[in-house]
Order: sequence, then structure tokens, then C-alpha cells
Amino acid sequence: MTTNGPGRRPARRPRRARPLGSRPSPVPPHRGRPVPADDHVPPGLRTAAGYTWRLLLLGVAAYLAVDVLARLVLPVVAVFVALVITSVLRPLVDLLARLLPRSLAVLLSFLLAGALVGGILALVGTTVADEWSRLGTELRGGLGRIDHWLTGAPFHLRPGTVTDLRAKIGSFVAAHRTALLNTAISQASRVVELVTGLALAVFCSVFFLHSGDRMWRWAESLLPRRARPVWHRAGRAAWRSFAGYTRGVLIVSATNAVLVGIALAVLRVPLVLPLMVLEFAAALVPLIGSPIALAVAALVALATRGPVVALLVLALIVVIGQIEGHLLHPLVMGWSVRIHPVAIALSVTGGAVLAGVLGAVVAVPVVSVAWAVIGELRDHDP
Repeated sequence: MTTNGPGRRPARRPRRARPLGSRPSPVPPHRGRPVPADDHVPPGLRTAAGYTWRLLLLGVAAYLAVDVLARLVLPVVAVFVALVITSVLRPLVDLLARLLPRSLAVLLSFLLAGALVGGILALVGTTVADEWSRLGTELRGGLGRIDHWLTGAPFHLRPGTVTDLRAKIGSFVAAHRTALLNTAISQASRVVELVTGLALAVFCSVFFLHSGDRMWRWAESLLPRRARPVWHRAGRAAWRSFAGYTRGVLIVSATNAVLVGIALAVLRVPLVLPLMVLEFAAALVPLIGSPIALAVAALVALATRGPVVALLVLALIVVIGQIEGHLLHPLVMGWSVRIHPVAIALSVTGGAVLAGVLGAVVAVPVVSVAWAVIGELRDHDP
């Protein structure tokens, strides 16, 4: 054993040579450096945080899109109505185009559709005008019957309640006639917007029916070549879902209107044809439109035919709802739109909260189109 002299550093031991091909021993983690913060975060929390900020970005994008669309209500609604008209008239135009030029087929389809709608409205107006005098007599007698009915069990209201209420409404209208008239005049701009939007919708639908395929191919040509097949599949699925939903909901609404008309005619409720038209228009809003229209029919039945017939009309609401939900929707729209009733109810409610009646009408088609596109892209994902 050797020792070093005073003041000298101890000699280092010679390093033992590593065998050829061996790896150095791993350095202990985090020695001599700060510990990264991510190493202390559980993997599940890290994954949830990643999904959270992505969802937040999508939510902000959706909010900005809705805000922009809210500022462009007129053109957006016009394009939506134009797509509805196109989906309804497209089969007729394609059928007539086999015998006529495409332009004449579009013109003839619009003339037939206008004649049908105008004939129905004229028939409704004639029916209301013919029954107006008789309806006024029945309403006055019906109000007396309702007043007498409310004074008995289980209500026990004061006699003359309905008459007093009608007098109060009349006095309120007389006292605020000027304000009501000014409000009606200020809302006249809404009528102008409605006519403008309808004209724009018809204008767009003419071009969609005549050359919609060429317009879509032109839009696809603006995309990168690799993205065109994906957009083509998405657009085809979106149009198939939208057209199927539109035609299906029109068939369901027409069936509901016919059933309601038959029931009201059997119960001898007046204004059957106007109430059928109201039922058809209201049933375009799924789940909630038909009960509202039938509630109006129940009020007419209560005022003209008494409480027993009104209760029968209320029972009709339940029957029509069961037929619509369990028979018509699965049969008519089962192949084109596959959305659970819970999703439909949530979509209608959310649309009504965001944009009122218009949102309730548009919500289900938008959700059905989005779901069809997602399913198409998922099924063909390479």
C-alpha cells in the first residue's frame, strides 16, 4: 500500500474497462435537474385537459358561427327555405325533365306548386267566410255554456266570469287602440322582410333545381384535389338526409292533418279545414307543434260544442301523438333520418331557446344533416 506525501491529493482509482458492447448504467432520473410538472399529472387528467381545451375551441367557433348567422337571418332563412323547396320539387322536376327541357320542367313544377298552395288558401278563406256568421252565433252561445260550466263543480267560480273577462279585454283594446295600432304599423317592416325572403328563396330554388349539380361541382373544384372525395361524400350524405327529412316531415304533417280533419268532422267541430291547415303547419315542428294546434282546436270545440267534445279533442292529442311517434316517424323517416326521440326533443328545445320558433323548426334538420355527415365520414374513414 502506498501513501502520498503531505499536501498531495489522493490518487484516483483507475476506471475499470467496460466490456465491448456493454451499455453504460442508466443515470438516475431527475438527478441534478428540476422535475417536470407534467410528470406529476395523472394520465387521465392530462387526457381530460386535452379534450377540454379542444372542446372549448369548438364551442367558441360554434358561438361565433351562430352570432354571424344571427346577423344574417334573412339570407340564411331564404337559403334554408330554398333548399326545402328544392327537396320537395326535385322529384317532380326530374320526372318532367325526361319529357321536357329542364327549364320548362322547373317552370311547370313551380306553376303546379303555386296552384296547389293558392287553391288551398283560397278554399280556407272561402270556408271561413261562409261559416263566419254561424261561428259568431255559436261562439256567443258557447261562452254562455262555458260560464255556466265554470260555476259548477269542481271550479265554483263566480257567475259571469267569462263575460266579465271578455268585457275587460274589450275595454283594454279600446283604451290602448292607438298603441296597438302603432305597434302593428311598426311591425309592417316584418311583412316586407317576409316577402323579400320568400322572393329570394324562390329565386335561389329556381337555380338549385335547374343547375344545382353543376353549382356543387364548381364548389368542389375550388377545393384541393385530395379533399374532393371526402367533401363529395359529405355533401351527398347531407343532401340525402335533408331531402329525406323534409319530404318525411311533410308526409307526417299531411297525415296528421287528415286524421285531425276526420276526427273534427265526426265530432262536428266547425272550421275543420282551417284547423287542418293549422295542424299541417304546426306539425312541421316535431313533438310540440301538433299539440299546440290541437289545443287551439280544443278551444274552438269548447266554445262551440261544449266541454265534452273539447275533452274528446284533448284525448285526440294523445292519440295523434302516439300515432306520430310510434308509427309515422319510424315508417316514413326511418330510412333517411335515424335520430332518437330524446335527441329530437333536445334539439327542438335548444333551437327554441336560441332562436325562438325559427330555431325550433331548423334545429332537427341541422342535427340530422350533421349526424348523417359524421356517420358517412366515419364509415368510410381509411
